[in-house]
Amino acid sequence: MSATEAAAAAPDQQAAPPPTATTPDAARRTWTGAALQSVLAIVAALVLGGLLIALTDEAVSEAAGYFFARPGDTLSAMWAAASSAYEAMFYGAVYNPGGDTFAQRVYPLTETLTVATPLVLAGLAVAVAFQAGLFNIGAQGQLLVGATLAAYVGFAWQLPTGLHLLAVVVAGAVGGALWGAVVGLLKARTGAHEVILTIMLNYIALNLVAWLLTQPAFLRPGSSNPISPQLADTAMFPKLLGEQFRLHWGFALAVLATVFVAWLLKRSTVGFELRAVGANPRAARTAGISVTRGFVVVMVLAGALAGLAGVAQVAGTERALTSGVAASFGFDAITVALLGRSKPWGTFFAGLLYGAFRAGGVTMQSMTGTNIDIVLVVQSLIVLFIALPPLLKTGSGRARSRRGRGATAATEGVQA
Repeated sequence: MSATEAAAAAPDQQAAPPPTATTPDAARRTWTGAALQSVLAIVAALVLGGLLIALTDEAVSEAAGYFFARPGDTLSAMWAAASSAYEAMFYGAVYNPGGDTFAQRVYPLTETLTVATPLVLAGLAVAVAFQAGLFNIGAQGQLLVGATLAAYVGFAWQLPTGLHLLAVVVAGAVGGALWGAVVGLLKARTGAHEVILTIMLNYIALNLVAWLLTQPAFLRPGSSNPISPQLADTAMFPKLLGEQFRLHWGFALAVLATVFVAWLLKRSTVGFELRAVGANPRAARTAGISVTRGFVVVMVLAGALAGLAGVAQVAGTERALTSGVAASFGFDAITVALLGRSKPWGTFFAGLLYGAFRAGGVTMQSMTGTNIDIVLVVQSLIVLFIALPPLLKTGSGRARSRRGRGATAATEGVQA
C-alpha cells in the first residue's frame, strides 16, 4: 500500500468508535446480571403470591360468580385482597404508621432485624461452603450444637459481665465448628458426600439436644418440660435500642461476621484457596493447594458461623435451650444463601428480606386473615425463579448440542 492509500484509509480506521458501556453486549450483561435476576425473582414471586392471595379470598370468589356481567368487580376485589395483604405485611415488617409513638412505629423494623440475625449467620455458613464447592445443608445441626454449648456456658458458669458473654459466643462458635469439622474430615479422608453427611448429622444433633434436655445437667430445676435453665443476665446480649425492643447486639455480630467473610473470601490467601478449590479442585491441586485441607477449613468456618446463629438464639431472644430453639433457620439459610448468590453481602440482604417475610407474615395473617403459608409459597417461588435461568440455559445448551450432532450426522450421510 502506498503512503497516499494509507493516509486515505487512516480516517476510516479512526472513525470506528471504541466499544462503550452503551453497546448491546454491555447492556445485555447489565440486564442479565445476578443481582437483577434476584430482584426479578423477588418481584415475580410477589406477583404470583398476590395472585394466589386473590384467588383464595372470599370476596374474590363471590365477585367471580358474576364475572361476565361485571368483570371490573372481580378485578377490583383481586387487587384489594392482594394489596391489603402486602400492606399488612409491610406494616408488620418495616413501619407501622398507626403507632402512637415513634417506638411503636419502628418496632416492626426492629423485629425484622431480630429475626434476620440468625438467618444471616446461618446463611453465611451455607454461602461459605458454596464458595468451596460444598453443599452444606447441615447448618441446622451446627446451629443446634452451637446453641447447646452456648446455653450450657450461659447458665452453668458464673463469670463477670463481658467475659461471660464472650465465653458464650466462643462456646457457640466452637460447638458449630466441631460439628462442621466432622463433615470436612469425612469428606476429605473418605470422599463421602457432604449432603448425606450433613443430613445425618442434622438428625443426630436434634436427637442429641432432645436427650440432653432430659438430663439433670440441662433440665430446669422444678420442671419436667424439656427446657434448660435460663441463661444468666451476664451471658445475654444487651438490647441494641433499649428494653422496649427485642433487637440485641447479636445483629451487630451478624454485620461483623458478614464483613469478616467478605474480607476472607476476597482479600485473604485462605479465601483465594477456598474459591480455587470450589472452582476447580484438580487445577487447585495442580497449583499446590491442598484440597483436603480446604474442605476441612471451609466446613469448620461454616460450622462456626452456624454456631453463632445458635448463640443469637439462646443469648439473644430465647434465653434458654429447647429442642425447637433452631426453628427452621438452618434450612431457611439454604434459600437465603441461594438468593444472595452465595455472596456475603448478598446473603446479608437476603437474610433481611426473609426476616421481613417472617416478621410481616404474622401481621398479615392477623390483620387480613390471609394464611401465613402464603409467605412460604413466596419464598419457594423466589428459589424456583432463581434456579430457573441456569436450568433453561443448560437445557438450551443441550438442545443446541443435539442439533449440532444431528446436523453433523446428516452432512456425513450426504457426503457418503
